[in-house]
Amino acid sequence: MSIPKEPRQLMINIMYLVLTAMLALNVSAKIINAFFVIDKGIKTSNARLAEANESTVKDMDRRAGENRERYGKVVSTAQQVQSKSKEFIAYVETLRDAMVKETGGYYGEEDHNHAGQPKGYKNKDITTRYLVKEGNGAKLEQKVNATREELIGLIRSMKGIKGLVIKEEELQGLENSIALQITEGKDWKKEKGVKTWSEYTFNQLPLAAAFPLLTKFQNDMKSSEAAILNYLSGLIGKSEVKVDQFIPISSPIKSYIIAGEQFESTISVGATSKSFNDNVSIRVNGAALRVENGSAKYTAGSSEPGVRTYKVDIAVKNPTTGEVFSNSETFEYEVGRRSVTVSADKMNVFYMGVDNPVTVAAAGVSSNDLKVSVTGNVTRTGGGGNKFTVKGTSPGKATVTVSGGGLKATSFEFRVKQIPDPVAEINGSTGGEIGNGVLKAQGGVIPTLKGFDFDARCDILGYNVIYVPRRQDPMQAVNPGGAFGGQARGLINQAKPGDQFIFDNIRAKCPGDAAGRKINNIAFKVQ
Repeated sequence: MSIPKEPRQLMINIMYLVLTAMLALNVSAKIINAFFVIDKGIKTSNARLAEANESTVKDMDRRAGENRERYGKVVSTAQQVQSKSKEFIAYVETLRDAMVKETGGYYGEEDHNHAGQPKGYKNKDITTRYLVKEGNGAKLEQKVNATREELIGLIRSMKGIKGLVIKEEELQGLENSIALQITEGKDWKKEKGVKTWSEYTFNQLPLAAAFPLLTKFQNDMKSSEAAILNYLSGLIGKSEVKVDQFIPISSPIKSYIIAGEQFESTISVGATSKSFNDNVSIRVNGAALRVENGSAKYTAGSSEPGVRTYKVDIAVKNPTTGEVFSNSETFEYEVGRRSVTVSADKMNVFYMGVDNPVTVAAAGVSSNDLKVSVTGNVTRTGGGGNKFTVKGTSPGKATVTVSGGGLKATSFEFRVKQIPDPVAEINGSTGGEIGNGVLKAQGGVIPTLKGFDFDARCDILGYNVIYVPRRQDPMQAVNPGGAFGGQARGLINQAKPGDQFIFDNIRAKCPGDAAGRKINNIAFKVQ
């Protein structure tokens, strides 16, 4: 027998020699337990390989994700390899089960020396009859060879997947890594009187020695499955270029520019890479641009205001497949002139006595470059830059002048007015009917600025109170301030149903007023 190069087969051959020596020396049956130790070790290795292979297929399915058109065949092939492996391992298990059944099954746990081992572990007749004479060993040989060819066929089918670059030397190396094969194909023919591989392998072999040999074939299958799955897993996400769509992208520094400025934009290709420099063509309005790292810069003048458009044409050659993709898109930008606006944030007027917030906006001019001056019947009271407040000093006009940042001095005129007249009220009313108790509960006349957006408060300087009792002569009192004073309170406390009260000559003073102003009168009939 020639010395095999594969470590696993070398181990099996040494095992045969040990067995032969044991049989010749009539060694105790306990030593044959070593075969079951070997068998158990290989089974443990098979279980771990099975878990790893299962995890690999699940991971491949997950990583394929939405790109099923490209990687679906890879995942499908992996699943077929996994199915072939399960089928082969199940077939070998049927051979083992058949021989154990014919020799009385397994020892139970009560037998401490042979628990879990086949009762016919020394039986040579079963292996000779079942595997050699009845031809099941020959069928196993055929199954090994056929399964190996099926695995190679699945590997070779990968070359037909569009978009995947699979080299012949890779496939050849993968075929060589398939451990499932009949390695003793030449050795048995040199043995005198041996006619078949199954006779050479199983004739007069104790059942105990056949166990690790059969498990070894299952291990070869699992190892072959792992090698193929690992290769297929590496194909998913493999770094080669495969593009199915390109989109032109324009990234202007500014899409709105001022006349005299230069328009600049970066034209890019979606899903680009550095390797595209020699495979990408970018044209704007028909003119070719210089491409660097898949992008190109486009510049244009801006002499006149208005909307400008430019057409981008791209052509991309896939360096892997040789396919050429093209697309076009039209973009636009706007050219404007410098302009400026000034607005009073709350009303188009400046009021006296309150802070009027102002915002200055100049298109095309940075707020840091703006120069703002205020003249007329106002004073500047706070803020800076393009946001500040002014306060009117007297009725009339005010002017805000804006310049800076290349903008010609531009002036805006505003009116300066007093705060509108407040409305005098008692109990929120300017007159009509009022309850006797309600009137007596009031504290005075209150001025209200209705519809005025500023935070301002007016004060009542004074008024006259005229009390007209029913069928009696009127009585009058002068009240200083807004709250009811002594005389006014005395008249109000006499109120009875049918009486009338008139509050006239009401004078109020608001922020910015130099003197008081006369406002509305109030008249009530007591109920």
